[in-house]
Amino acid sequence: MTASLFRRVPVLLALLLAPALLLPACSKAPDAPPPPADPAALPPPPGVIPAPEPGADGLLPHTRDPASPYADKFPAPGEFSVMTFNVHQYGLSDRDGDPATLEPKPLDAASAVVEIIRQCAPDILVLQEMGGPDAWAEFKFRLRAAGLVGYAHEAFLRRGRTDLNLACLSRFPIAENLSHVDDSYTIGPANFPVMRGFLHLRVQVSPTFEIVLLAAHLKSKVFHSFGQAEMRRNEARLLGNHVRAVLKENPDANLLVLGDFNDDPTSAPLRLVRTEKQKEILYDLRPFDASGAAWTHRDNADVYSRIDYILVSPALLPGAIPQKTFIPESPALLTASDHRPLVASFLAAPRSPDSPLLDITTRTPPDLSRND
Repeated sequence: MTASLFRRVPVLLALLLAPALLLPACSKAPDAPPPPADPAALPPPPGVIPAPEPGADGLLPHTRDPASPYADKFPAPGEFSVMTFNVHQYGLSDRDGDPATLEPKPLDAASAVVEIIRQCAPDILVLQEMGGPDAWAEFKFRLRAAGLVGYAHEAFLRRGRTDLNLACLSRFPIAENLSHVDDSYTIGPANFPVMRGFLHLRVQVSPTFEIVLLAAHLKSKVFHSFGQAEMRRNEARLLGNHVRAVLKENPDANLLVLGDFNDDPTSAPLRLVRTEKQKEILYDLRPFDASGAAWTHRDNADVYSRIDYILVSPALLPGAIPQKTFIPESPALLTASDHRPLVASFLAAPRSPDSPLLDITTRTPPDLSRND
């Protein structure tokens, strides 16, 4: 019995080892696919938008929809457009009444914001209430997916850890970012920083034409124990200081001051920004919609007011194009934001110092008498 078992051992070992010995010979790695003739011909990975090629002017192409309701207001060659838009909490915020959890901007509202920007396709886009870096990245991706791939230059101003930030996208090079985050003021014994800072950029629209852009989002009318009106007035005073400093350095500067000032046109904050020694140094372009209405903000009590502005210096005013300065209208804006965007277009060329100022008084309706 034992001898028989020993005679079978080689056979058993051969049967056990046969699969392992045969496996290398039987298994063969699959052939690798042949490399493409042109790697650039490969489609981009899912979710990746291919980078566009610059045009003859060195700028990235800017897709403008000829079927847009604002196609007749698109800037022609030699012109450029600017939009300012408070996009209402485009980031994480308490939307369900539970401060322990923060929610992103709802998809329908975010899509409506992008759609109205797509329809207008401004060359320079200035935003208020942009969220943090993640929301900013998501917003830019949405714009590219909508065809607005021409924004090659950007500035993002985050004051502290707030999700109500200032931002700018531009087709044109930003020659210098001079933004202000250290301005402060005092009320009694308390010292306050300007809540959202001031975006201050030099934008090279063409080799021979530059604009200076100052964007602001002043303190809102939400209650504060130190007085929301006094806080806003101080922020406006500091913004006005920057306006006067720019014009003192270069009286012919093409200065554009815009954003959400949270107060009406005749208020003290607006006077502090627009005037010096009771002399007007900035002009209000007063965009309006197709019906002539110039309101820019709607609150929950269905009260409408004009608190967003595009103000220009005397040097830039002659280049403003009134028929292309407007407020877009869309039912989607009711879900997108409590603000309406403002758009203005300008000639992208230096103007003679003797150029006549644009008569903007025709953009303001006449005063009407009031009764008891």
